[in-house]
Amino acid sequence: MNFVECHEEPIHIPGYIQSFGYLIGIDAVSHTITFFSENITDVFNVENSEIFFGKKLTDFPELFQTVMTSDIFESLENLTRRDNETYFDKIFIGDKEYHFSIFKNQNQIFLEFEALLKNHEKRITNKYDNFYIIDNDQEIWDQLLSTLFNIINYDRIMVYKFMEDGSGKVIAEKINDNLESYLGLHYPESDIPRQARDLYKKKRKRIFSNVHAEPVKLVSKTVDSIDLTFVSSRVMSPIHGQYIKNSGASSSFSVSIIIDDKLWGLVTCQNSEPKHIDLEDRVQAGIFTVLASNAYSSFKSKKELEYRLDLNLKASQLKSEFLKHNTLFESLVENKSEIRNLPEADGLAVVSENYVVTDGATPTREVIHKIVDWAYRNTEETIFMSRSFLKDFGNELDLDETVGGIVIYFVEKSKNELLIWFRKEFDDHINWAGNPEKKIGVFSQNGEERNIISPRTSFEVFKEEIKGNSRRWSSRNEISVQSIRDVILETSHRQYVTIKRLNEQLKKVNEELDSFSYTISHDLGTPLTVMKLNAQMLLKSLSDTSDKNKRQISSIIDEIDNMAEMMHDVLQLSRAKHSEIELEDLETQRTIEKITENAKMTFDTPKSVVVIKDCPNVMADKTLLHQVFLNIINNAIKYSSKQDQPEILIEGMEDGEQVIYKITDNGIGIPESEKHRMFKIFNRMDNARKFKGNGIGLSIVHRIMNRIGGNVDYESSVNGTCFILTFQNPKFVKQL
Repeated sequence: MNFVECHEEPIHIPGYIQSFGYLIGIDAVSHTITFFSENITDVFNVENSEIFFGKKLTDFPELFQTVMTSDIFESLENLTRRDNETYFDKIFIGDKEYHFSIFKNQNQIFLEFEALLKNHEKRITNKYDNFYIIDNDQEIWDQLLSTLFNIINYDRIMVYKFMEDGSGKVIAEKINDNLESYLGLHYPESDIPRQARDLYKKKRKRIFSNVHAEPVKLVSKTVDSIDLTFVSSRVMSPIHGQYIKNSGASSSFSVSIIIDDKLWGLVTCQNSEPKHIDLEDRVQAGIFTVLASNAYSSFKSKKELEYRLDLNLKASQLKSEFLKHNTLFESLVENKSEIRNLPEADGLAVVSENYVVTDGATPTREVIHKIVDWAYRNTEETIFMSRSFLKDFGNELDLDETVGGIVIYFVEKSKNELLIWFRKEFDDHINWAGNPEKKIGVFSQNGEERNIISPRTSFEVFKEEIKGNSRRWSSRNEISVQSIRDVILETSHRQYVTIKRLNEQLKKVNEELDSFSYTISHDLGTPLTVMKLNAQMLLKSLSDTSDKNKRQISSIIDEIDNMAEMMHDVLQLSRAKHSEIELEDLETQRTIEKITENAKMTFDTPKSVVVIKDCPNVMADKTLLHQVFLNIINNAIKYSSKQDQPEILIEGMEDGEQVIYKITDNGIGIPESEKHRMFKIFNRMDNARKFKGNGIGLSIVHRIMNRIGGNVDYESSVNGTCFILTFQNPKFVKQL
């Protein structure tokens, strides 16, 4: 009797399909029929299915002409030119309608049939447009589940996120009232082993309609192992079938969540009774899952950009503080609290020679010296990180609860200069869906009995206590440590060549930070375009539905356009920092007038009264100057547009070496509590939520004014806002 690990089970070549499907295989070169499912006679009225072997579809015009038009016959090779690209259609065979799919995989062309459900109706939700206005990752998944619940109506629908070790956790759930919740439960890696995860990435929608139904055998005289990776009706492994039965379900459906071209998780659904989901509903569930996945990816990119910009600012401030002191050790000691907080540590030890200065919760100095000795003996890395330091070395180094996790950074090994961050032991536990301990069972597969990891029979919560670890050090924590390292290296009193080299490294880091802007504006453009095309195609297919549904689909397209606009603004923000500039004596009158005229049309506010007074010349870059006035004037007109009598005053005046412009409106005003955040990217006031915008415009203005040697400020009250732009006076510059 053979023993097979779960990850070794050949689930892509089971030799069977589920009973809802019908399959025919054709050799990609000769176009002769090489295999078919035993139930194909239920579709085609033939007494002996073996007459198909070695023949072409064109040899049976009386059978297949009703299945595929002559055009499809002629273009069969074109339809399957590239592997795994699927052509879908609906066809009648006799008086029964079927979904028909055709695709190529390796050297085989697959024809797959699936009967339409008699009571199938399109279920269009009215909340799909919310994905791109939700500013919370959990709400994105909750919204997805609510949407899918209306489409497939299974008893349990969950979002299952994969962990780094291949295990998973239920992070969102929607269930019928009579079911026990699985929310927050963990599942071991063996539940969805490696080869299953690989298949989920390739075939992103999988249905197991009835775990109790007998599978249908594939018949072939020439092909031994038929790769069913992309076949919708591919039968599940007997192990997975038993797993579903043990969970109390009779049917399952899943959609892969792909983020950054990786299998991030699954939407996994279970039903207590056998239930098949029509192909159109499965496709629609896949579309909405892609929408939610891309919304989540965009949300994470936005948050990562905000974090990087904030970290860059804090690192710059830390560098300024370092330069106030004569020695590196003094710089580290005087800024120890800031250094501890950047990677969110509970404690910090600054070590230089035999001196130790601590901040926060740390072990004794004796233990710190033991840790330093251990580091010199055991690691060659410049930065060492561990969340299980107490568990791994607690007895050896006499560690206490203050050293659950640790980060060690060798500032200068030859001088015994180190920074050590500490995190306390974190008493934790994992709630597993059943005991994750593996058990061996005997299963029959293709007539052969095998020992294999047996699915557990109970999913009752099993609590595993976790000792000796700290909270996990995240990638952000690692980046913050690297940022501190860069600050130290730049401000250290080193040789000129070393300083020059480190400056080049810092320049590269800054370029990488700015690449986030380009990622949002460029890399996300493709998925946005795909989503828009899908939404437009879905809109065209809704000819029989109400105008309300069409309006709701149109709102998806509007939100995609809004996202594209935000990405354009982010790109402008980056360009405002790095584009080449040429300062010159510029007139402003015509620029202001043109922007004002366009803004009134853009925001549909012809009643806005705009008074333009003196417009003296300024010293600026022509392109960047237009961006400044465009953002400030647009804001003035937009945020005053809902007043009974919107008024905007634009006036400039010379003040010695400066030219000051004031743009005043009688709009909503800016709360005093928001002042410290006004020029930060993505900042939007609470009272501005009813206006369209993304919180980037003022960041662009602030960055531009700094680059051209000017300044931007504002004064505000409940009666409106006055933005103050200060430029260099070209008359003074000429005198110089």
